[in-house]
Amino acid sequence: MEELKLGICGWGNVATGLFNALEKNADMIAINAGAQFTVGVIGARRDNPRCDPGNTPIERNIFNVIKHDIDVVIELIGGVEVARELIIEAIKNKKHVVTANKAVIYNHGDEIFKLAEENNVRVLFESAVCAGTPIIKLLKEELAANRISKISGMLNGTSNFILSNMEEGAEFQSTLELAQKEGYAEPDPTFDIEGMDAAHKIGILSALAYGTSLPPKDFYVEGITKIEKSDFTHAIDMGYTVKHLAVAKLEKNHLELRAHPALIKHDSHLANLQGVRNGIEIDTDLIGKIHIAGSGAGQESTASGLISDLVNLANSREIIFDSTENNKIVTYKVQEFSELVFQYYFYIEAEDKPGVMASITSLMASKQVGIESIVQKEELDENCVPIILITDPFKESDHSDLHNELLTIESVKNIRSIRIESN
Repeated sequence: MEELKLGICGWGNVATGLFNALEKNADMIAINAGAQFTVGVIGARRDNPRCDPGNTPIERNIFNVIKHDIDVVIELIGGVEVARELIIEAIKNKKHVVTANKAVIYNHGDEIFKLAEENNVRVLFESAVCAGTPIIKLLKEELAANRISKISGMLNGTSNFILSNMEEGAEFQSTLELAQKEGYAEPDPTFDIEGMDAAHKIGILSALAYGTSLPPKDFYVEGITKIEKSDFTHAIDMGYTVKHLAVAKLEKNHLELRAHPALIKHDSHLANLQGVRNGIEIDTDLIGKIHIAGSGAGQESTASGLISDLVNLANSREIIFDSTENNKIVTYKVQEFSELVFQYYFYIEAEDKPGVMASITSLMASKQVGIESIVQKEELDENCVPIILITDPFKESDHSDLHNELLTIESVKNIRSIRIESN
């Protein structure tokens, strides 16, 4: 049986999870891969007391891993610039690369894939998006004959966990603290709750489906910190819920690329995905909508995706080059976010005075923004009432102006708005 010799760089939770899975399931993996996987060396600056590597050699300088007699460098150190240097050095030394690092693929993907092509090696990254949920291979292989019009979903487990709990009545801050306690959120959760993690993932999926660059040009990213639990109450009353959506959508040869909170229909597949799970919906021309969901993080899930890449490599080593460059036959211009059209949910807090509803509707009419529904809810403290309004579709470029002008109405004290995602 053929042997595939591996060098693991990094020795944290993901790396040790991979090492344990390779040992535990070695017989099954060998049958599926037609090859035996052997960890020939580990690059680790320090030991990990939770995993004993046995007699496997340890290199304290991760770059020395490349000097060993190995076929594949598995990059699990995280970060961007050092990871890029390691991957580049591995490629130049004719080593295949498997990585779970979405940030390095997002920020340096085009450079990495071009160099891999020049050196006739492969760079595989199934675990970089949604861990073990097999979205990368699905787009590159199983859906290769399809025209994909839209990819959308919840691509960050931390955000989905927080919003799912808020839908049940919890406050944002207490739920964030629970996510940190349970290990779903980092001590500094900014990357997750401000939307950048999901943005990196949708950027990679857009490169696969539509040939956009890595890194892509700037696109609209918004996090979940402005969402209030009352927004869920009002959304549910109207048949919606609130999710953080990452979207790549092809519309008349223009590509939408965005990541932000959105109201989605409460009876939709994505709306019913709760907790830390990731969920993706893909619109295709030949087989319609596809839904895929699974764990987006964790030792076991990420190890599953990494081993999937290794099996793929072992089964198709004669097909040497494999990267997003293969898909860049046609590229699409990313449309300016300000030119996109949405319906909007508005939460307007106003003094309970006669004529306030008329003032709001009059202003909306003067801006030529239609109203699908408007309702005044029960009085809040301090003689204020919430007014919940759903608009007809209008341009994003007019949204900020409308928001600001509504605040000029004397009785209006506070406004929040959330975009509504169309089917």
